[in-house]
Amino acid sequence: MTQPLQPAAIPDPREGRLRRIKALARKETLQTLRDPSSLIVAIVLPMLLLFLYGYGVSFDVTTVRIGLVIENPTPWTDEFKQSLSNTRYFDVRVSPSRQAFLADLAAARLEGIVVISGDFSQRLGRADTAPVQIVTDGSDPNTAALVTGYVQGAWQSWLSQRLLSAGAPPVGLVVPVPRVWFNPELESRRFLVPGSIALILMMIGSLLTALVVSREWERGTIEALLATPASVPEFLISKVVPNFALGCVAMAVSVAFAIFVFDVPLRGSALMLIAVTAAFLLVALSIGLLISTVAHTQFVASQIAMLASFLPGLFFSNFIFEVASMPAPLRAFSLLVPARYFVSALQTVFLAGDIAAVLVPNILILLLMSAAVLALTARNSRMRLD
Repeated sequence: MTQPLQPAAIPDPREGRLRRIKALARKETLQTLRDPSSLIVAIVLPMLLLFLYGYGVSFDVTTVRIGLVIENPTPWTDEFKQSLSNTRYFDVRVSPSRQAFLADLAAARLEGIVVISGDFSQRLGRADTAPVQIVTDGSDPNTAALVTGYVQGAWQSWLSQRLLSAGAPPVGLVVPVPRVWFNPELESRRFLVPGSIALILMMIGSLLTALVVSREWERGTIEALLATPASVPEFLISKVVPNFALGCVAMAVSVAFAIFVFDVPLRGSALMLIAVTAAFLLVALSIGLLISTVAHTQFVASQIAMLASFLPGLFFSNFIFEVASMPAPLRAFSLLVPARYFVSALQTVFLAGDIAAVLVPNILILLLMSAAVLALTARNSRMRLD
């Protein structure tokens, strides 16, 4: 007696999608491992750029070259000169006339001129106002402000020591005692290095996906991919997953450099750092995929990736330039720059710790950006050659 035929099991479409994604992701991983350029972008480039940024970009002035003009030498002016010369911040040259330093200030061989007038000691002895003139080069406002601040600090320190040695009471009843949180040493490297990591990861993330897809077009292997039954979402996921791993490797290299080479403290948890990095990598990789939909050559893709990722991140991320001081249209544009949120998150994780009020909104905004860019990429992607 024959058995009735059983109906064939209907394959689960979800299993087919998962198999296609795994196969395409495995193919992408093997292709990446065989291509040294991707490994150079993910490993060598972060170390090189972070080394250059970490040592090349600094807002700290370690040695200020100043000319000290003493028109009438007295024991008090000699004490003030010694207070400037005995600190590591000043390289002091002394002259009785300011004319000796004007040419050097104009030629940038000096950062400033400090002038002690001839009646300085007489005024100080009468408990009168004894001004000290500070002349700086206004063509570099940042250095000019630093020189002025350093000299004023040296002057206040010398005046306090003189009053204490003379047994005089304090000049004022209110004495400000500054206290700096999160970066008490006031080292600019402490907040510049996390900002540099954000810019580097933005550039690397967009380059990775932009170059791998454009490489498929240049080599003609895109035809084989288009012949597969893979859909656009499956194709995009297969490109994101291996490059996401490469981006994590780049981030690990950058964090190791920041901690062990530049001595930047990591006060937050590794879990929060991973969460912030994952949200940002999704945005950077999605931007690279979006670039690949319009650029079918590696040269064009790399140029667009640099313009679309590095330059906006440099100018509109609060890394170097203060966004709050920009005009309103530029402040509004900065809200669309992913690096702005990643710079804030990294500086918070490294210097302050796991502050949810800062980190959670940044992560949510980055996830929203990645979803929007991926949706736009899927809309612009066509699984055909035209």
